[in-house]
Amino acid sequence: MPPFTSHAALQQRFADGLAAMLHAHHGLGVYILVLANAAYDARLWAQLAPALAERQAELAGRIAAALRAGQSLDEPEDDVLVFQKLRAIGLRHLAPLESRRTGPWELMFNPLRALRPPRISGQTFDGLLRPFDPAGFHFNKPFLAREVLWEDALAGKPARLLYNKFPFARLHGLLVPEPLRELPQMLTPELHGWAWHLCAHAGMRGLCLGYNSFGAGASVNHLHFQSFVQTDPLPVQNPRFVHNGGSAAYPLPCRRFTEPADAWIEIDRLHAQNTPYNLIYSKDCLHLVARVPQDSGKLSAQSRGFGWSEMAGAVTLF
Repeated sequence: MPPFTSHAALQQRFADGLAAMLHAHHGLGVYILVLANAAYDARLWAQLAPALAERQAELAGRIAAALRAGQSLDEPEDDVLVFQKLRAIGLRHLAPLESRRTGPWELMFNPLRALRPPRISGQTFDGLLRPFDPAGFHFNKPFLAREVLWEDALAGKPARLLYNKFPFARLHGLLVPEPLRELPQMLTPELHGWAWHLCAHAGMRGLCLGYNSFGAGASVNHLHFQSFVQTDPLPVQNPRFVHNGGSAAYPLPCRRFTEPADAWIEIDRLHAQNTPYNLIYSKDCLHLVARVPQDSGKLSAQSRGFGWSEMAGAVTLF
């Protein structure tokens, strides 16, 4: 069954997959992924917290024993560092996400998100297009197979939906169209149309897709969108703002499109100018924010890691 036909079915599949993954895999990466997703949802947290506490004690003992014996750890260095930070915080000091609205803006307190490795999102911006690197991090790595939530044909293309290891949206996934083509993170007219069609014809209410270009928060050079469910409009979708027909100015240069061809003309113009941008696809609509590169001296240190969510007015705080 395609993943975006029913909100209830997606929610159940999401929860069941996390529980099954934690039961079947005993590595650091799975533990961190399940913990971060559980902390985003109070119901998941209540369901999975006992098993997570048990697994943390098991992992801590295994890692300590290996280090005392002078053995190397068969775990990615990023995961080891994140796990040690989690131990320093203490599981009992972690809690499910807290969020609130202040005016039109959404604030989300999520300390776990601060532990996310920067990968290439922290690199110097040198252009929107970088060749795909088979040796770099990408979504065809064998160890990521356990993090796949769903894989099959979707809107006429093979697609893979993975859990987001450090989520910042509801039912947050990484949607990779035609993963075996190994396309770089540079949007094409074909896949722009595919994303638009997917949101327009999804059977469930509130499906959105986010997209970060290079220089705008993209952290993996393998073409992908970020899927999430937004039952209430994002701040950028608020009718009070000028780009939505209202009178209030948005604090960023945002444009709203209701035709995919018109949106592509603007995206193509940004490509030609080598201008980073963020996209939020929703039903029959696209919001586009052009921005300065994330390494620009015009930005504060706190805002350099901003992606589509922050540009849409939903800001994660640590």
